[in-house]
Amino acid sequence: MPELINRRDLDFLLHEVLDVAALCAYPRFAHHDRETFDAVIEAAHTLAVEQFLPHAAKLDANEPTFDGERVHLIPEVKQALDAYIDAGFLSAAFDTEVGGMQLPYTVSSAALGIFNAANVGTAGYPFLTAAAANLLRAHGSDAQQARYMRPMLQGRFFGTMCLSEPQAGSSLGDIRTRAIPQPDGSYQLVGNKMWISGGEHDLSENIVHLVLARIDGAPAGTKGISLFIVSKFEVGADGAIGRRNGVRLVGLNHKMGYRGTVNTVLSFGESEVCRGELVGQPNHGLACMFHMMNEARIGVGFGATMLGYAGYQFALDYARNRPQGRPASAKDPNSPQVMIIEHTDVRRMLLQQKAYVEGGLALCLYCARLVDEMAVVADAAQRESLHLLLEILTPIAKAWPSEFCLEANKLAIQVLGGYGYTRDYPVERLYRDNRLNPIHEGTNGIQGLDLLGRKAMMKNGAALQLLLARIHDEIEATRGDETLDEYAQVLQQACDAAVRVTQTLGMTAAKGEVDLFLANASAYLEMLGHIVVAWLWLRQARQAQRGLQTAAEVDHDFYDGKLRACRYFFRYELPRAARAAELLMRLDDTCLSMPAAAF
Repeated sequence: MPELINRRDLDFLLHEVLDVAALCAYPRFAHHDRETFDAVIEAAHTLAVEQFLPHAAKLDANEPTFDGERVHLIPEVKQALDAYIDAGFLSAAFDTEVGGMQLPYTVSSAALGIFNAANVGTAGYPFLTAAAANLLRAHGSDAQQARYMRPMLQGRFFGTMCLSEPQAGSSLGDIRTRAIPQPDGSYQLVGNKMWISGGEHDLSENIVHLVLARIDGAPAGTKGISLFIVSKFEVGADGAIGRRNGVRLVGLNHKMGYRGTVNTVLSFGESEVCRGELVGQPNHGLACMFHMMNEARIGVGFGATMLGYAGYQFALDYARNRPQGRPASAKDPNSPQVMIIEHTDVRRMLLQQKAYVEGGLALCLYCARLVDEMAVVADAAQRESLHLLLEILTPIAKAWPSEFCLEANKLAIQVLGGYGYTRDYPVERLYRDNRLNPIHEGTNGIQGLDLLGRKAMMKNGAALQLLLARIHDEIEATRGDETLDEYAQVLQQACDAAVRVTQTLGMTAAKGEVDLFLANASAYLEMLGHIVVAWLWLRQARQAQRGLQTAAEVDHDFYDGKLRACRYFFRYELPRAARAAELLMRLDDTCLSMPAAAF
């Protein structure tokens, strides 16, 4: 079985490209060092291989069931999660004062990514729980943190996020779940939620649902949404678990992939009183929830990357060991067959996967590094700049890997040929698991609307200007490098085109032509996404050039592979950005003007 991830690549990104150990100069991380970080990654890989990977196929084949009373999962899920919690991974990024390791988010994200590569179905439970706990850390009261957040970090309680409803989907302004104020300051919730991952199970003592609802009399639309804690079991002020609350499982959703993470339809207050606690201020629920959703969106991109990476690793191993056919130049039918990696088209598919998954990993780790920098810098202006940069990168970090690392999974199947289409090999399962990622936590179409409609235009384009400035710095750093100058020039041209496109679209919006402005938001997302990943490939290539100067013989192939993958991305992939820019500059209305009756 091949490795879940190329550890040399992960080390390269963490230490040579992102210099994560430099964070140890700040008081928050001063008790750590590179050895600590490497030990965490090694422990994560060992635990993932021993506890998560062995039951991944079994969990996929035996999805959760509901007998009318309880949800049943295979026992290996709880065994793996208990080991994960005992090892401290659930609370790894949280402060030591609440029982965490206080690791940089970059390192803890890399560790979680390894578990996603091994078994995303099982890894989904702690991912949601940590995100919910982080929301309560930011927006919950001291009492709420004591009653709910701390048991979550201990692994006693698990968490969910309850946004969508059967009639609303992603249109959160149309949710109908009611929150009725009670004399004691609590709320009674009444309504239904759909697509709730981890919504019912016996893996933990309790489940803490973070629920969006509308207080009676609240304004219409998103401005009238509040956030509530709804606990499966009521929790007393002393932390004791009490009676069952009125949140009930209506049924399970049966999915194409990601089958191990139970997905539910929940009812609140349908047949019994369902009590909820307000988090934060009334009518500010969406702002609170976005704290969790933005973290989840980066996490979705990370998960998509790691599923693509796992498929690439398997396809690469298969191509190196599967003999079939001969080179086109070989005329003797009795000559030995070659490994399929010797065939140019197989190399093309492997290069494409490598460019996608290693580029996606660089993107997600870069975003995680920004989260860490925001946590430690003292200067308010610098912190605001980091915030803006993360804001514009978040929709890209969610959507780009979800699109193109899924494509990597498709290519992995193709490398294996007919075998890849069977359940005898994991690549078809990895594809099915990854197919969810362009859909959940805001579809990729919504990410395009968010990127163009909000992030690129916010504060008169300040976030986009910061991003382009960082890209420009990288371009300037390659001046005089004959190998990389070709890529730097092409990247500069792509950035210039992106500026012209954004200005043209901005003027369209200013005229009040909002539908035309946003008509090709997905193309804008692809354009800027490819520019960002090209920038990060250039950064990797520059570091690889530097590494080659002093590298041991064993590292030469690794650095050479980085340079060749960068070449591939710039010559085969970045031209997509130019095509998208051309379409956007024309203000093309092909899709916008298509009448529904003409389909």
